[in-house]
Amino acid sequence: MNASVRRRGVGLHLAAIAATSATLILGTGHANAQVATGDTSQAKIALSNNYAANAWRQSMLKTWAATADDAVKRKLVAAAPAFTTSENQPTEQAQQIQNLILQGYKAIVVDAASPTALNGTIKKACAAGVVVVSYDGVVTEPCAYRVTFDFRKMGERQVDYLAERLNGKGNILEIRGLAGVSVDGEIHAGIMDGLKKHPGLKIVGSVNGDWAQTVAQKAVAGILPTLPKIDGVVTQGGDGFGVAQAFKAANRELPIIILGNREDELQWWKTQIPSGYKTYSASNPPGAVTVAFWVAQQVLAGKKIPKDVDIVAPLLYLTPEQLPDALAKTPQGGVADIGFSQADTVKLLDTPKSK
Repeated sequence: MNASVRRRGVGLHLAAIAATSATLILGTGHANAQVATGDTSQAKIALSNNYAANAWRQSMLKTWAATADDAVKRKLVAAAPAFTTSENQPTEQAQQIQNLILQGYKAIVVDAASPTALNGTIKKACAAGVVVVSYDGVVTEPCAYRVTFDFRKMGERQVDYLAERLNGKGNILEIRGLAGVSVDGEIHAGIMDGLKKHPGLKIVGSVNGDWAQTVAQKAVAGILPTLPKIDGVVTQGGDGFGVAQAFKAANRELPIIILGNREDELQWWKTQIPSGYKTYSASNPPGAVTVAFWVAQQVLAGKKIPKDVDIVAPLLYLTPEQLPDALAKTPQGGVADIGFSQADTVKLLDTPKSK
């Protein structure tokens, strides 16, 4: 497993969670951060995306398109379109990547349907001289650069928070993400790490919410009649509001639900605060796809970036105090977000790595 770049993170207590985590991290960037200036004006970069059926992926695609359009206007790349598979199947995405190689793309950013099933195709792309950057749903093929998040810590922090709120004892419902994607596995592993520290918390039910409110609501509605009292819900993002709606429809007592920065979740959270409801919200920002874009562009421009160390982008955590500002900046149906410029990305890359 590749070593991860460890960033200055947020503390376990909400008072230490900062919505401006990207600013805090990037603001400590190395003074000698250097943007590679090799000519990439004729290069085409593609995004191979395995899934688009939720608010997070839609926000990601919009951010990619805006960044790509700007880069084309600035003559930094010739084109940078996004391609999304229809079935979230590794075989379909592998064929898509093979087609992109044949079409002459110099770099491909991949949000992968599987951490391993695309490795053969990605290895062929690297052998053909194509720069491959795996992002979010990362792959294990060593020839690809990896832009990821500390999803494992994100999962562990949820359990730590619930343990503090519940005095170390309670029944937990786990909402998982899209089966087979590395993100789901990492967050789940972090939740298991947390449960080892807090044995009084018990997972009494688990469903896949696919990071989508409607899917999560239906899945939770189906399992609730079989479950005892639920004290807390650990989630993966895009599912919190659906979970709340399922509990409401079943006339069940509302547990502590960790939210995931989607606009509908944040709006719902706002309505609950006057009654004393307490939680927090966390997610990987969809705008971090721009880190993957700029990594690809910078490698093409000649920047030397090691492949054996993950490029870890910051997560976005929101406390109740930060909710009003986050809501004001989040479009309807969107996701609370932070973006990264070329300079931001280079600072992230050139910040000295801690062991």
